[in-house]
Amino acid sequence: MNIQPNTGLVQARELLKQGNPEAARTLLEDTLSRDLQNPELIFTVKCATYWSQRLPRILGLPTAFERAESLVSQWKQFSDFIDKTPCYEQSVYAVKFGVFNLALENYQQLFNESNKAQKAEVFRKTGLCYKKLGDFDTALRFLKDANTFLPEHAPILAEMADCYALCGEEKIAKVLFREAFYIDAQKIDIDFLESELITRLISRVEENDYKEEVLKEWIPVYGVLYGVLSIKRELRAFEVGKLKQAVFSLENELKESGSNQDILIPRLINHYFWLVDYYVNSNDDDRARTSINEILLKIKLLNPKIHEMYII
Repeated sequence: MNIQPNTGLVQARELLKQGNPEAARTLLEDTLSRDLQNPELIFTVKCATYWSQRLPRILGLPTAFERAESLVSQWKQFSDFIDKTPCYEQSVYAVKFGVFNLALENYQQLFNESNKAQKAEVFRKTGLCYKKLGDFDTALRFLKDANTFLPEHAPILAEMADCYALCGEEKIAKVLFREAFYIDAQKIDIDFLESELITRLISRVEENDYKEEVLKEWIPVYGVLYGVLSIKRELRAFEVGKLKQAVFSLENELKESGSNQDILIPRLINHYFWLVDYYVNSNDDDRARTSINEILLKIKLLNPKIHEMYII
């Protein structure tokens, strides 16, 4: 076989898009033998080799759900793998197209799932696949359906927010991101969020060297401080009661010996922010001002730096 490097690369990318990394690897290695210094070829060989070693095992899993979940999970590991080397976007896109189309084919086999929670997860992951493939409108359609089956579920809301941001609907995105991180930051897979709105915020918070579990709790806090998650909604009466109860529980949990303060402090501060917003919109100005001052003092005792940033 005697294929010119550029031709071989184009053909290999098509094979990767078709979900055939082994054929792509064979073609690329033959092409590379005549152009050993081509960094783009070398990178694409690494990509093809990575998936050719793993895809047969994944596709051999017994159920469509296991195959789909394994493909999505493996993509995260692949992203970490290529993050250590200079990337070539066309090759990465070819791999992504192949992997998420395969995942999509498997998730589509599960659309008749009767359990609402499981169906919501299948629809969420289907939306994720379409998002990774660049079809944001279809992604949103599936994510909205997932939200119908399982309302107020943080991972679904975060994916919806990401899609809205990618579509340029930043106002809706900001509301949904703030909501998602308030409901349960730990359940949000930030590795799959890709809109500039949230990735820039995450990058800024990462500068503080938090571990990932702690980082997730600080994202909504700094989102408010930096003015990123600036769109707020009015709470309904029962939500105010739930918020106050959550604050009470978090305060008591924080007092317990052995409590995970790294997680609890940012989570509590975020709840305090929501409570301040409620009092700001309250009709009872004098009582609201007293309550706000009490909360600000609590924030200052928890973290003086955050307090200073918040009141400016």
